Amino acid sequence: MRYDFRWNAWNLGHIAEHGVASHEAEYIVDHPSAGYPERIEDGKFRVRGQTPVGRYLQAIYIFDPQDVIYVIHARDLTDPEKRQWRKRRRKRQ
Repeated sequence: MRYDFRWNAWNLGHIAEHGVASHEAEYIVDHPSAGYPERIEDGKFRVRGQTPVGRYLQAIYIFDPQDVIYVIHARDLTDPEKRQWRKRRRKRQ
Protein backbone atom coordinates (compact mmCIF):
# COMPACT_ATOMS: atom_id res chain seq x y z
CA MET A 1 0.00 0.00 0.00
CA ARG A 2 1.24 3.48 -0.82
CA TYR A 3 0.81 6.19 1.78
CA ASP A 4 1.18 9.94 1.75
CA PHE A 5 4.02 11.15 3.96
CA ARG A 6 4.49 14.38 5.87
CA TRP A 7 8.06 15.57 6.09
CA ASN A 8 9.40 18.65 7.85
CA ALA A 9 12.76 19.87 9.10
CA TRP A 10 12.43 17.98 12.39
CA ASN A 11 11.76 14.45 11.11
CA LEU A 12 14.05 14.82 8.09
CA GLY A 13 16.84 15.96 10.40
CA HIS A 14 16.19 13.23 12.93
CA ILE A 15 16.38 10.35 10.44
CA ALA A 16 19.39 12.01 8.77
CA GLU A 17 21.21 11.77 12.13
CA HIS A 18 20.94 8.00 11.65
CA GLY A 19 22.02 8.18 7.99
CA VAL A 20 18.56 7.36 6.65
CA ALA A 21 17.04 9.22 3.69
CA SER A 22 13.33 9.94 3.42
CA HIS A 23 12.94 7.70 0.35
CA GLU A 24 14.41 4.77 2.32
CA ALA A 25 12.01 5.27 5.23
CA GLU A 26 9.10 5.59 2.82
CA TYR A 27 10.06 2.36 1.09
CA ILE A 28 10.16 0.41 4.35
CA VAL A 29 6.74 1.78 5.39
CA ASP A 30 5.20 1.16 1.94
CA HIS A 31 6.68 -2.37 1.70
CA PRO A 32 6.49 -3.81 5.21
CA SER A 33 7.88 -7.28 5.84
CA ALA A 34 5.56 -10.08 6.92
CA GLY A 35 4.23 -9.44 10.40
CA TYR A 36 4.63 -5.67 10.15
CA PRO A 37 3.61 -3.03 10.87
CA GLU A 38 3.31 -3.72 14.55
CA ARG A 39 1.59 -1.40 16.95
CA ILE A 40 3.78 -0.16 19.78
CA GLU A 41 3.00 2.28 22.58
CA ASP A 42 1.06 5.55 22.25
CA GLY A 43 -0.39 4.99 18.77
CA LYS A 44 3.00 4.41 17.19
CA PHE A 45 3.77 1.75 14.60
CA ARG A 46 7.04 -0.02 13.83
CA VAL A 47 8.10 -1.59 10.55
CA ARG A 48 11.28 -3.44 9.73
CA GLY A 49 12.44 -4.44 6.34
CA GLN A 50 15.03 -4.33 3.62
CA THR A 51 15.46 -1.65 0.96
CA PRO A 52 15.94 -2.57 -2.71
CA VAL A 53 19.70 -2.12 -2.28
CA GLY A 54 19.79 -4.47 0.71
CA ARG A 55 19.85 -2.09 3.65
CA TYR A 56 18.02 -3.35 6.75
CA LEU A 57 16.01 -0.59 8.41
CA GLN A 58 13.46 0.09 11.08
CA ALA A 59 11.02 2.99 10.95
CA ILE A 60 8.63 4.19 13.62
CA TYR A 61 5.72 6.37 12.63
CA ILE A 62 2.32 7.75 13.56
CA PHE A 63 -0.67 8.71 11.48
CA ASP A 64 -0.97 12.51 11.42
CA PRO A 65 -3.53 13.31 10.12
CA GLN A 66 -5.42 10.03 9.94
CA ASP A 67 -4.25 8.88 6.48
CA VAL A 68 -0.82 10.53 6.42
CA ILE A 69 2.36 8.91 7.73
CA TYR A 70 4.64 10.99 9.94
CA VAL A 71 7.94 9.15 10.45
CA ILE A 72 9.36 9.94 13.87
CA HIS A 73 12.38 7.63 13.82
CA ALA A 74 14.35 5.49 11.37
CA ARG A 75 17.64 3.67 11.72
CA ASP A 76 19.64 0.64 10.63
CA LEU A 77 18.86 -2.66 12.28
CA THR A 78 21.48 -4.05 14.63
CA ASP A 79 22.95 -7.48 13.87
CA PRO A 80 20.74 -9.19 16.51
CA GLU A 81 17.68 -7.41 15.07
CA LYS A 82 18.60 -8.59 11.56
CA ARG A 83 18.75 -12.18 12.80
CA GLN A 84 15.40 -11.77 14.56
CA TRP A 85 13.89 -10.20 11.40
CA ARG A 86 15.14 -13.07 9.21
CA LYS A 87 13.81 -15.67 11.66
CA ARG A 88 10.43 -13.95 11.88
CA ARG A 89 10.27 -13.67 8.10
CA ARG A 90 10.98 -17.40 7.62
CA LYS A 91 8.19 -18.30 10.05
CA ARG A 92 5.68 -16.17 8.09
CA GLN A 93 6.55 -17.59 4.66
